[in-house]
Amino acid sequence: MRKEKGPFYSIVIPIHNEEDSLIPLFAKIVEVMEAQEWDFEIVFVDDASTDGSFLLLEQIAGLDSRVVVIQLRRNFGQTPALAAGFDYARGEVIVSMDGDFQHDPADLPALIEKIHQGYDIVSGWRKERVDNFFTRRLPSAVANWAMKILSGVALHDFGTTFKAYRRETIRNVNLYGELHRFIPALATLQGARITEVPIHNSVRANGRSHYGLDRTLRVFFDLLTVRFLLRYLTRPLHFFGMMGLTCLSVGSAGLGYLMYQKLTGHSIFMNHGPLLLITAMVVLAGIQLICTGLIGEILTRIYFEGQQRRIYSVSRVIGRSRKAGIV
Repeated sequence: MRKEKGPFYSIVIPIHNEEDSLIPLFAKIVEVMEAQEWDFEIVFVDDASTDGSFLLLEQIAGLDSRVVVIQLRRNFGQTPALAAGFDYARGEVIVSMDGDFQHDPADLPALIEKIHQGYDIVSGWRKERVDNFFTRRLPSAVANWAMKILSGVALHDFGTTFKAYRRETIRNVNLYGELHRFIPALATLQGARITEVPIHNSVRANGRSHYGLDRTLRVFFDLLTVRFLLRYLTRPLHFFGMMGLTCLSVGSAGLGYLMYQKLTGHSIFMNHGPLLLITAMVVLAGIQLICTGLIGEILTRIYFEGQQRRIYSVSRVIGRSRKAGIV
């Protein structure tokens, strides 16, 4: 019989002004997990809520020892909140989900079952979405298509937070910015096995959505970052060097033509002044791009060899000591 120092399952839930959803969400999670007779903990991360969310979480933690509440010092955002939850989670299987009750806890067994089948990451797939078509579903469909093409990961739904991870897999993914939606793509750098299962998508019952068109636009910038990380993280010179060599080749061809004109008696400054200026700029750009690639190579070595700083700051932890939290 297996003996564990901590719960086998950890459910990580970032919270920001979700006071009305917390009690029904907590009750449903407990009902589902207890029905499976699973040992578990629930890690709530309060991302500096301005309503009564933290006080309510504090009360819940006081009534149930399986609840851990992490309060961040300020509003860092969803990715740092998830990173904090992952760091403090003790389970061998870690599940993340939103705190607005749009993720149905009844889907937890389906995600966890796939982990037991040997997958490292199981992503929820909102196959039947109930969001507004123009503001949520259409932009999401375009973004998911682009993510699938550029990342090479065959998922239908990158945007949902509802995912299950093996502990060792998620601990090897460094999160920053707003890259939580790209965790499956980033995990492929470690050779993770990934699959997805359909999940329910409910209409938000309480509160106001934190998502909008502005966040959809930011996804595309993050996508460019992930594309670079997947292909050139360990070899940035291959990216910048190729562009640099192209510029140097074009510039050298231009200089060769100008040299020929000079040797045949033509005045470069009088007849080819603009071309001379453009050629010089292209050559300089090529040199700068190659130098940027070399600097990137140096920074890559520092990144992999140096110590990593956390992207969040914890105010206090309720339900467990700090020493017992991060392992």
